[in-house]
Amino acid sequence: MKRCNPISCNTACTFVKGQFPYHWDLNVYRGCIHDCKYCYARYSHRYLQEKGAFEDDIFVKTNIAEALEWQLRSPKWDKSVINLGGVTDNYQAAEAIEEQMPAILRLMIRYNNPIIVSTKSDLILRDFDLLEELSQKTYVNIASTITTADEALQRKLEPAAVSPKRRFMMLKEFRKTKASTAVHMMPLLPYLTDGEENLNAVFSQAKDAGVDYLLTGLLYLRGETKQVFYHFLEKEYPHLLAEYHKLYRNAGLKEYRRPLYEKLGKIREKYQVSADYKGRLNREVYRKNEPVQLTLFD
Repeated sequence: MKRCNPISCNTACTFVKGQFPYHWDLNVYRGCIHDCKYCYARYSHRYLQEKGAFEDDIFVKTNIAEALEWQLRSPKWDKSVINLGGVTDNYQAAEAIEEQMPAILRLMIRYNNPIIVSTKSDLILRDFDLLEELSQKTYVNIASTITTADEALQRKLEPAAVSPKRRFMMLKEFRKTKASTAVHMMPLLPYLTDGEENLNAVFSQAKDAGVDYLLTGLLYLRGETKQVFYHFLEKEYPHLLAEYHKLYRNAGLKEYRRPLYEKLGKIREKYQVSADYKGRLNREVYRKNEPVQLTLFD
């Protein structure tokens, strides 16, 4: 892994519109080496003047810790929950070289700020002690996207991300802290990851890892994501192209969705894995506020 292209940022956290359990997002990197074929964030590279492929040309915001402290120490800052990694993974392979996250976590500890971390990497274990310390002070949520337990399929879908087994092991390790943990089975990919065998495998391993909740959401296709994903299907699963065109044309997902979620409901009941992502968040952070609602990708 080569070093990233250095860039600077004016602010560390970006305000996020919509009904999410947070309104601020922090991304250390532009571009992501994971090269997930369903990634919705590829559009973000279009805003860079000099750029290559989203998965090859990675940029690092070298002043992000300084910019973050400027925001956190502001009298106007209200200790809002910050999501670390909503667009790109802050623990992708580049972080092993750039080492930006420890300084960010030390600031979260200093300012007692609650966080959500979204990652597909077990590199986060490098910062276990910092995250454990923060979890003793305030709300910490470690969430990992795991779309499939099939490692052969995962390597096709997410070529440079670590295996599902390593992600489950990482989540299990964080059960030793006060952090909450979660699996995001998002997106569910029709005819690829929606079979009972895969659903049972992900839910059973999530149960074994002791996660607080598991969220699901269907694949959403538009723009560059749609082009990349259809190119992937054409190469790896050409027999599914026609089915996808049917599903994603003229609201075709409506009929597909009902039996899928009936199946998911039965599997969730079987393994007794919660879908309640907001209970602990409300108790520990929002307390007196109205419950936060989350809109999933289906």
